[in-house]
Amino acid sequence: MKVYVKTYGCTLNQADSDIIKTLLKDSNITVSDDEADSDAVIVNTCTVKTATEQRIINKLERLQKSGKRTIVTGCMASANPDLISKYVPSVSIITAPNISSLPAALGKVAEGERVVYDRYGAVDRMSYFKPGSGIISRIPIGDGCLSNCAFCETKRARGPLNSFSSDLIAKAISYSVRKGAKEIELTSQDVGAYGADRKSSIAELLDKIKTLDIGDDYYIRIGMLNPEHALKHIEAFTDALNSGHFYKFIHLPVQSGSDSVLKDMNRDYDISQFYEVVDRLRSNVKDLMLETDIIVGYPTEKEKDFEETLEMVKDVKPDVSNLSKFARRPHARASKLEQLSENEIKRRSVEATRIIRRVQNSINKKLIGTSQDVMLTERTGISINGRNPSYKQVIIAGESDGLELGDRCKVKIYSSTSNALYGKVLN
Repeated sequence: MKVYVKTYGCTLNQADSDIIKTLLKDSNITVSDDEADSDAVIVNTCTVKTATEQRIINKLERLQKSGKRTIVTGCMASANPDLISKYVPSVSIITAPNISSLPAALGKVAEGERVVYDRYGAVDRMSYFKPGSGIISRIPIGDGCLSNCAFCETKRARGPLNSFSSDLIAKAISYSVRKGAKEIELTSQDVGAYGADRKSSIAELLDKIKTLDIGDDYYIRIGMLNPEHALKHIEAFTDALNSGHFYKFIHLPVQSGSDSVLKDMNRDYDISQFYEVVDRLRSNVKDLMLETDIIVGYPTEKEKDFEETLEMVKDVKPDVSNLSKFARRPHARASKLEQLSENEIKRRSVEATRIIRRVQNSINKKLIGTSQDVMLTERTGISINGRNPSYKQVIIAGESDGLELGDRCKVKIYSSTSNALYGKVLN
């Protein structure tokens, strides 16, 4: 039986798909890279954005129409299974805590049966983790979170914080590097909250990782963390980012530049704390790359609040700002509030996008003419892409002969966009 795994959403979802593929291979089920050639499709879903959810429904409808045997798992399967059943009643549903049952479920699906495994509860998926042979290894360090954001539906899918064993995480990193991984991505819904449920902390985990004796030919990327946890463990993050094995990169979602909106969102920090984290990290970590997330059009966002968000972007100058237009999620508290008009949300999105691109273009243009140390991690068409020590994306177009994924090379930057640098190999 050949199975294709389709993934939507964040790095944590991608890590879950890696684990799903391992489970299938261990059960002698062939994992196919070609959906058309597969006998069945597993769709690992996301529930963060309404637009993504609609794309997933459209995809499932096409699969149902084609007669392809399909299993849906991931966040949408856990948070909103009724929506799936409403539009695509023939597909099977396996919630995240049941992913170990996927091989058995595929056997039933192959015989024409529709299965629904909807047990809920915490599951330590690290017990299923086995490193592949790729350059990038995504390692989940936990599930769920401590927060209760008013706009978010992910907690309904992922549940409360469930930190995985630090020993298993350390072993997974070691195994991955020994199998050839050059980039390790530590991922979770909120990396900074790690350990709060098991009398430990992200600081202790980072200390354990720094002591691993696995050579020096790799980088570790720390995943998304909320500002309140970053501030609590600021020294640990500073030490890790300066250790030489971690990308000098931080993903710190601010969501809004307005304290009033942050309070309405039920975020556990104010804007001054976000500024403090950024200032302290930039003061102590040279060439830090800052990524953030921003929502515009939240129901209680007044024009003054929106302007404060724009001023924050101009002041902080994040290297990357992931902008989202607010969209109500059916089980989130913010969905019950009076909504702004679609036209107003669109206007704010267009204006914020213009400023974000201007900021990002300005930052990246300053790197034109510089030489960057780059580790190659991905091929796209005739290009080969990599990351510099700050996790900036560097694209080497049309000259990839002789270059291999995992190679390190010196690259001269000759052009840039708001999202990437373009360069030519010097050696």
